[in-house]
Amino acid sequence: MDLRSHSPYWLLKNGLINSYPSIAEAGKTDVIVMGAGITGALVAWHLVNAGFAVTIIDRRHAGMGSTAASTALLQYEIDTPLHKLALKAGYAGAVKAYWYCADAVQRLRTLCDRFHMQAAYKKRPSLQYASFASHVKSLEKEYLLRRKEGFPVAWWDQNMIRDKIGFVAPAAIYSTIGAEVDAYLLCHLLLESCLRNGAVIYDNTAVTEIRHPRRSVEVTTHNGKKITGKYLVIACGYESQKYIPQKVETIHATYATVSEPMPNQQPWYRSCLIWETADPYLYMRTTSDKRILIGGLDDDFYAPDKRDARIPQKTKKLVKAFAKKFPDIPFIPDFQWAGAFAKTKDGLPYIGSIRQRPRTYFALGFGGNGITFSMVAAQMICDHLAGKPNPDQAIFSFNR
Repeated sequence: MDLRSHSPYWLLKNGLINSYPSIAEAGKTDVIVMGAGITGALVAWHLVNAGFAVTIIDRRHAGMGSTAASTALLQYEIDTPLHKLALKAGYAGAVKAYWYCADAVQRLRTLCDRFHMQAAYKKRPSLQYASFASHVKSLEKEYLLRRKEGFPVAWWDQNMIRDKIGFVAPAAIYSTIGAEVDAYLLCHLLLESCLRNGAVIYDNTAVTEIRHPRRSVEVTTHNGKKITGKYLVIACGYESQKYIPQKVETIHATYATVSEPMPNQQPWYRSCLIWETADPYLYMRTTSDKRILIGGLDDDFYAPDKRDARIPQKTKKLVKAFAKKFPDIPFIPDFQWAGAFAKTKDGLPYIGSIRQRPRTYFALGFGGNGITFSMVAAQMICDHLAGKPNPDQAIFSFNR
């Protein structure tokens, strides 16, 4: 599956940090983790630190799929607003899902502290503004519900947005929970830690068959080698659909561009994450090397050639949209890329198992909260395998 265009910024910035050999011999382990992107790395790190023997495999080089193209806004706000999610997932479940994401943002900070903030984690507030006056009523409903449930939010009117941020919008929700990170770099830091603590990692190792003997899971690779584990975790993102009998995702195309460095710019108030209520939404963030990143303008198709051919056109539109908001900030695009982007029926991830695949668990952090969802999945799956199942996992189950 073609997950992204050829030149995402994070890959060019960091280069090939680490590569691992392909599998050369059969092996046994406690847990096989399929996928060495940010999701698989988070899952593996939690399992290794809980004392499990772990083997990680990926059909590409580690982190080279969607992780290299991630724009890595860490938000607790799910793509489905809380007041709408409550109608789909139930009120209690929706509120818990939001709090799990809020907690994940903080736990990612604690995790990045272990690596002395090498992954460019920065705490950032979040600002979601109403794209149109007609969106204000719904946004206010969202604000009141989140405030009622204890989320640290404030209501900004048009004057506050203009004074603090510098552009005009009818209203916005300002939240102090949020962050940004370099997902590709964090992925490799996690994998390096796993390796130091006894994990085995194989690049360029494609799975051709998965068997489910009574008390184990057996994976056969492209070169006929077999890995046997007590459990299997499938964390290979959008490519996981082929292992699930029911359709759980719709694939879209998304676009992003990052500016040249602007070392003398303080672009806007506290360099907050900025996004809007329109669907698809435009979003903006800063980077650790003083750039501005803009993303969005999603297309509702999966067609890599068509997607990549649109990058120049989409870049012009993203830059134009930025200039409309910030005419005094000279945004000169430096890198542009596109990638696959999956949505679910309610905006929530899929975490857990299905009856067709015994001793197998899925960590599928789809949507705009992929990294925070992956953190939730990593903890829940690790706890489950350690004999501490969490009843809240039902919120993210395949049977919801």
